[in-house]
Amino acid sequence: MPTENIQWFPGHMARTRRLISENLKKVDAVIEILDARIPLSSRNPEIRRLTEGKPRLILLNKASLADPAANREWIRALSGQSTACILTDCQSGAGVSSVIPAVRELLKDRLDRYESKGMKGRNLYVMVTGIPNVGKSTFINRMAGSNKAKAEDRPGVTKDVQWYTTGKGVVFLDMPGVLWPKFENQTVAEHLAMTGAIKDESQDTEHLAVRLCATLAQICPAALEGRYKLEPTKGRDPYEIFLEIGRKRGFLIGGGEINTERTAAVLLDEFRGGRIGLITLDEPPRAEAEEGVPNAGLQS
Repeated sequence: MPTENIQWFPGHMARTRRLISENLKKVDAVIEILDARIPLSSRNPEIRRLTEGKPRLILLNKASLADPAANREWIRALSGQSTACILTDCQSGAGVSSVIPAVRELLKDRLDRYESKGMKGRNLYVMVTGIPNVGKSTFINRMAGSNKAKAEDRPGVTKDVQWYTTGKGVVFLDMPGVLWPKFENQTVAEHLAMTGAIKDESQDTEHLAVRLCATLAQICPAALEGRYKLEPTKGRDPYEIFLEIGRKRGFLIGGGEINTERTAAVLLDEFRGGRIGLITLDEPPRAEAEEGVPNAGLQS
């Protein structure tokens, strides 16, 4: 099945670009929220370019759904000068208490200057960015201690910028989450769709589920086979694996035909919910990464 079938809607990137440019001078730092399962694929290169020069805190969100060893490697790869990286799970609240201390540490020099000028207690202002469905609104609600930011498990909910106070000396500016206008790498598009960053309504979900079978059979066959009690998947056609999952689950319609629509929906839902296993789709860069390896484009 051809990967060209993957479709996406880029959102209003031009509008978001303008909003970032207009508001960047108002903030001291930028929080960039990534999906820990796809840290590279979920990083909008346009937003990274627009916010270049500001101290940055990267949140690897949904970390409880990702491979712990990969999480550690991605923290190493994403941390750098003027950039810190921490693990969070905004749905459960894990790691969220570390955010404000991390912001204050990142901006320690600025806070010291404020204090030397008798401005102790002055608020820090932080822009929050991230692609759709990465958990940005849930993060804002956790930090603001309210449900003022609309949080739904579907992409593209936040439409406008809005300030949120925390009562802890940090004020957050929530930016709309959008995808970029063009994916040069089809694997990036697939990973975004598999994790739910691209709306299912715009996808051929059966094709996407088959591509997910191919990916999981390659990177974590034991987890896939164990979850669905499959025959060994190595070297098998991913569509056959997909059909076997439907048969094992009893998703049959008239004449013993497999209900592929239901099979696709269940497979995608169980992957996104972590029920197949703790899986990271984006391979962490090697420590000795050189030009041409993903690590080369990660630093801010």
